[in-house]
Amino acid sequence: MSSSTSAIDKNCTFLILNDKSGSIQQEEICKDLESSDMTVKIRGLKNAIMALLSGEPMPRVLMTVIRFCITKDDHQIKKLLMMYWEIVPKYSADNKLLPEMILVCNALRNDLTSPNEFIRGCMLRFLCKLKEPEILEPLIPSVKVALEHRHSYVRRNAALAVYSIHKNFGEQLLPDGPELMEKFISQETDVSARRNAFLMLFNEAEGIAIDFLADHMDNIQSFGDGFALLVLELSRKVCRRDPAQKSRFVRCLFQLLRSESQAVSYEAAWSLVSLSTAPTAVRACAQAYAALLNATSDNNVKLIVLDRLSELKKYHSKVVQEIIMDVLRALSSPNILICKKTLAVAIDLVGPRNIEEVMLLLKREVIRTQETELEHGDEYKALLIQAIHKCATRFAEVADSVVLVLLDFLGGDGGYNVMVCVKSIIEQYPNFRATIIRKIIDNLDEITTSEALRVALWILGTYSETVDPSSNEPMLNDAFEAIQGLLGEPPFTQLKEEDSAAKKSDESAVTTVVTKNIVLADGT
Repeated sequence: MSSSTSAIDKNCTFLILNDKSGSIQQEEICKDLESSDMTVKIRGLKNAIMALLSGEPMPRVLMTVIRFCITKDDHQIKKLLMMYWEIVPKYSADNKLLPEMILVCNALRNDLTSPNEFIRGCMLRFLCKLKEPEILEPLIPSVKVALEHRHSYVRRNAALAVYSIHKNFGEQLLPDGPELMEKFISQETDVSARRNAFLMLFNEAEGIAIDFLADHMDNIQSFGDGFALLVLELSRKVCRRDPAQKSRFVRCLFQLLRSESQAVSYEAAWSLVSLSTAPTAVRACAQAYAALLNATSDNNVKLIVLDRLSELKKYHSKVVQEIIMDVLRALSSPNILICKKTLAVAIDLVGPRNIEEVMLLLKREVIRTQETELEHGDEYKALLIQAIHKCATRFAEVADSVVLVLLDFLGGDGGYNVMVCVKSIIEQYPNFRATIIRKIIDNLDEITTSEALRVALWILGTYSETVDPSSNEPMLNDAFEAIQGLLGEPPFTQLKEEDSAAKKSDESAVTTVVTKNIVLADGT
């Protein structure tokens, strides 16, 4: 592979698929470029770009482009020229800059001083892609002048150009870059331009960036979301390297927690809890997560926030416990994954202080699944019953009321989960057996699945000798009568109507044989 092709592969920032590169001839491209028709000229430029990307040197095309395209003001030609300047070989075989590049450099300077703000801004952005110091050096004065342009589009791209040039050739071409940006950012009012200037200081002059942040701590929220995200990245970078600097950024992080931008609020919460484990910081972080969880409509964001809360719960469960009701508000989401993860996070945080509120909310959700048709209603109902089961087995004071509510939902596929929950509670809390057995006897006819009925019969067979407080007599007879009422009168055979229907179906299934005489070929 030639050195020019290697240079293209190294510096080119775009790639265009071209299946017809072999059929494009240099003479044909030059002819199109010399045409006065803009459509033909544009076609020639596109063919020249695709040929260079395919590895064709095309030495004659460069001078043709300079002669016939470089002075055109058409915006599409300007854009194509920037792509062409980026990929065209700029050095000879002995690594010396081609003489034609002097003319190219002059054309770039003319665009940098163009009265058209769009062309000027695009050219400044294009300079970020150039890696040749010999071409960039004559353009430095024009870039500096662009920092004071009246239009914000030009200034924001000039800041990016200064950052790129200083990053690649700082001491060689732009040794005063940090000082330029320090002066620029102190006077700049445009949000994007200020953000680009701070990006340069963040990467090239960290001390100046920190000093600017300290001087404008109270105005950070008015600097825009992009600037705030850079501040968060700066705080993490500095504090990882020097933990003693944490105190300088904590106040800033607390301010950004209250940002109206969800991205900034989330990043600020994550940064704060990674830098500080103080209860105040963790509490503020948890509250920010809870606010995000209920404010956003994006299910992916909800799942990410729930993961963060789950991680926070591992080390600061007492603090996260304070926002459990805010977390449980996410159960209103129709997405079953969000509901499942919300319950997984919240159930472990249930304590004596909030158990009544949590159980009340879970009971309301169970009733909602019964009254409204949800997309994953049965699965969601099973999750709720499991959550109630866990809470009831841990806190005796709510077990009685919870079980009585669950026994109203014995019908359907969720009946088995209800009966399993009731079985464990009735075994764990003997004081609740009388009221639970009476409720099961009264609602036995509502069970519709054999699995739930099997568990109910086991409970009645094991605990029906429990004394009913209202009559002071065992409930064995009541349980037997309830079961007998479901079975009906003996003998337990099929009904007559079913027998007659079965006989008729058997008779209709009998084949009727019909005989007739047939005369064979021999006359018999």
